[in-house]
Amino acid sequence: MSDSTTEADDALLTTEEAVEAAPVQETDPVAALTADLQRLQAEYANYRKRVERDRALAHELAIGGVLSELLATLDDIARATEHGELTGGFKSVADQITATTTRLGLEKYGTAGEEFDPQIHEALLHDTSADVKVPTATKILQPGYKFKERILRPARVAVTDPAETPAE
Repeated sequence: MSDSTTEADDALLTTEEAVEAAPVQETDPVAALTADLQRLQAEYANYRKRVERDRALAHELAIGGVLSELLATLDDIARATEHGELTGGFKSVADQITATTTRLGLEKYGTAGEEFDPQIHEALLHDTSADVKVPTATKILQPGYKFKERILRPARVAVTDPAETPAE
């Protein structure tokens, strides 16, 4: 009998040691439910922010797409204005289209004499000259347009590079 008592005591001791070694788990149901609620609230707040960000991006892409389709019309309006052919009711419509695209955030860029930047310019013609020190967009063949820092169409330009001096 002493052998069986000793084995039972050893088994009991092993179980007690295991209980002491295990980390104490919180069994308070209110604290557990509160932690779950806080986690769910944080997940919902993140979801709401992500949906709002995606909605804003889709809105910007839609406006950018419409503005891209209007670029050819804006070019035609600019050419008609340059030649003095835009008068009367058509001038009023052209002014409204230009005002609307500007209000939506469409920006026209590209001026002759600015430094050539391949990120925003597309070189169509190339020349060299001793008058320039850096590659320069000397003539704007077609203006560029951007919408909220996104290039819709690069400015198409004639580029003049500095002339190389002969090595002595």
